[in-house]
Amino acid sequence: MRPHQPPRSALFELGFRPFFLAGSLFAAVLIPLWVAAWLGQVGDWQPTGGWFAWHMHEMLFGFVAAIIAGFLLTAVQNWTGVPGLSGTPLMALAAVWLLARLAWLAALPLWLVIALDMLFLPAVTVAMARSVWIARQKRNYPIVLVLALLAMCNLVSLIGIASNDFALQRQGNLGALWLVAALVGMIGGRVIPFFTQRGLNLPQPAPALPWLDYLLLAGSILVALLMVSGIALHPSLPAGLLFALLGAGHLARLLLWHHPRLWTVPLLWSLHLAYAWLVVALYAMALWNAGWLVDFSQAVHLLAIGSISGMILAMIARVSLGHTGRPLEPAPAMSLAFILLNLAVPARVWIAPAWPQFGFWLAAVSWAGAFMLFVWYYVAILYRPRPDGRPG
Repeated sequence: MRPHQPPRSALFELGFRPFFLAGSLFAAVLIPLWVAAWLGQVGDWQPTGGWFAWHMHEMLFGFVAAIIAGFLLTAVQNWTGVPGLSGTPLMALAAVWLLARLAWLAALPLWLVIALDMLFLPAVTVAMARSVWIARQKRNYPIVLVLALLAMCNLVSLIGIASNDFALQRQGNLGALWLVAALVGMIGGRVIPFFTQRGLNLPQPAPALPWLDYLLLAGSILVALLMVSGIALHPSLPAGLLFALLGAGHLARLLLWHHPRLWTVPLLWSLHLAYAWLVVALYAMALWNAGWLVDFSQAVHLLAIGSISGMILAMIARVSLGHTGRPLEPAPAMSLAFILLNLAVPARVWIAPAWPQFGFWLAAVSWAGAFMLFVWYYVAILYRPRPDGRPG
């Protein structure tokens, strides 16, 4: 009788596997730890740069960057036919990401943290650029541009921390936030109509509007550049008009993609709802620029939690199934995960300002619960080989 063999690990066969898992685990820890620190419940422990700098930086360049890397390094293989990172190179990239996260929390010298942190996004950009260049796939050149700009924003943020310049750090972080919003619009515009068609067995997806796609992408990159330059951090009616126009464009897309039956499919309504939060965030920014919304942070968290994090959770739940050859039927508990993440939005944006202890902890627990549910139900899927025996 042959001895029992433990299941072979497939964790480093494609980018989505290590980065979806590590990013989600980090997300589940990141926000509760930040809330505990903000409320003075972690004693004298301070990460490099302090807790506020850590929170602003790691939300984007730790958690979000990991998921972006996992998605793009997987998707680019399908888009171009060029094999994606796997094996030792992928393991090395994941190690770079992890070492940077640990360096921040261990309060290592800032020069070492910066050196580690600055390696990750440029490496992802080069890997992505190589694949689209080999395939001469001009359609995906804008994604490479956005990744390069994200790396630039990270540098701006790190220079702000190193020089104790809070304004510069904030500009780098907010520039990056709106670049991620550009990716949400770009990738969402590709996959949401397709996923909706496939999920509802419709004859064809909603018609594409390339002119609107390009305008929304250009407008989103413009907003990011205005943020990183500091111009958009001061209310102005022209900026408010730009945000309102972007909101109208994304709303038009959302209405075009809508089908009444999508609300019966968790993998679809979670995507559409995340995209709807993008519209709400854009109009909140328009109101702030017009002087009708006092708290800039509300608009930021509508985007960061509702749209970006909502899109992340919905996408990783579907992509992890599709790319491991499994039916697109997540565990019923993932519906609870989507609900919890969307509960975190009003908890942070509207309840926390009035009742800080209750609101912040409700948001943190809801957020952490959503990503821990993903980890619990997907860890085996991400770790084990495809059941059909195919690579990936």
